[in-house]
Amino acid sequence: MCKFCWTVLLLLLLVIAGAVYKFGFVGSVEQAPDGRMALQLTTAERNLVLAEMRAFLVATQAVLAATNEEDMEAAAAAAKKAGMAAQGEVPPGLIAKLPMEFKKLGFDTHTKFDQLAMDAEQLGDPQYAREQLAALMTNCIACHASYSLVATD
Repeated sequence: MCKFCWTVLLLLLLVIAGAVYKFGFVGSVEQAPDGRMALQLTTAERNLVLAEMRAFLVATQAVLAATNEEDMEAAAAAAKKAGMAAQGEVPPGLIAKLPMEFKKLGFDTHTKFDQLAMDAEQLGDPQYAREQLAALMTNCIACHASYSLVATD
C-alpha cells in the first residue's frame, strides 16, 4: 500500500513539475517560418502585448523629446509611464503563455524605465538619460528579433 501511495505521489509531482515547466518557462510558442518564436495568443492577449509595446515606443519618444529640451521633469514623467507601474493587471493566463525569456525582457524593460525616471529626477542629466534609453532599447531589439505574436482565435 505504501509503495503504491509513493508511486502515485511521485507521478503527481512529475505532472505538476511538467506543468510548471510548460507554463512557467516554455510558454505557448511555436517556431515561426522566419526563425523567431511565435507566441500563440488570443486576439485580446495579442492586442494587450502590442499596446504595451506601443506604450514603450510612446515613452521612448517622449523621453527623447524632453531630454532634447533639457526638461528632465518631463523625461522622468514619460519614463514612469512605462515603468513597473504600467504593467497593470496582466491576466495570469497570458503570463502562463509567455516564455521565461520574454517575461525577463519585459520586466527588465519596465525596470529600466523606472531607473531612467529616477535618475532623470535625481541627476538631471539629459545625455545620461539618452544613454540609458539607448541601452534600454537593446531589450526592444532583442524581443522583436526573437518573437512574433500570433493570434490563435
